[in-house]
Order: sequence, then C-alpha cells, then structure tokens
Amino acid sequence: MAEYPINKGIGRSVEYRGLKAQYLFIFAVGLLSMFILFVVMYVAGVPQWFCIGFTAVAAPSLVWLTFRLNAKYGQYGLMKLGAARFHPRYIINRKRIKRLIKTRNAKHA
Repeated sequence: MAEYPINKGIGRSVEYRGLKAQYLFIFAVGLLSMFILFVVMYVAGVPQWFCIGFTAVAAPSLVWLTFRLNAKYGQYGLMKLGAARFHPRYIINRKRIKRLIKTRNAKHA
C-alpha cells in the first residue's frame, strides 16, 4: 500500500516566487494600487502616454523594491525593523535612590 504525505506545508509561511510573508502583501497591494492610480489618472484627463509611461516606470520599480526588501531583511526582518522604532533609546528614572533600594515589608495578617 502506498503512503502519501499529507499536509506537508502546515506551519510554513505563504511563498510566491521567493516573496514571503508581508512582502507578498506589499507586492499585491502595490500592483493593485498602481492599476487604480492609472485608471484614476486616465479618467481625470491626464494624457494617455503619460499614464502609460508613469505606470511602466512605477510598477517595475515597485516589483524591484519588493524583491530587494525581501532579500535584504528576510521573512520577519521588516517587522523587526518597524518594531525597533518603538523601543526607547534610554530610560529615565526620576525616583530617589533611597526609594529604589528600599525593601517592601509584607503586610501583617
């Protein structure tokens, strides 16, 4: 009787052509926004060749930037980079030294 592996990909992140995790989302949303921006510019009366030229330059730039970020920071690196902004550079302590050293007494029952 043959054995077939089931659910080989459980626990693995989603990947498409090397793009993983949030980069796949950035890629998809970026290309969709480029399309919407093209349509809005065209409907607003911007010349057709300008719309095509802008999209022909911006879309490949977005693709290149997304793959570059994926290669540079890895799967979770971009989230770590964003979280590092919220870490304090230093901690200010304005309590007196005597109060910091003071031991707490247990309450009597």
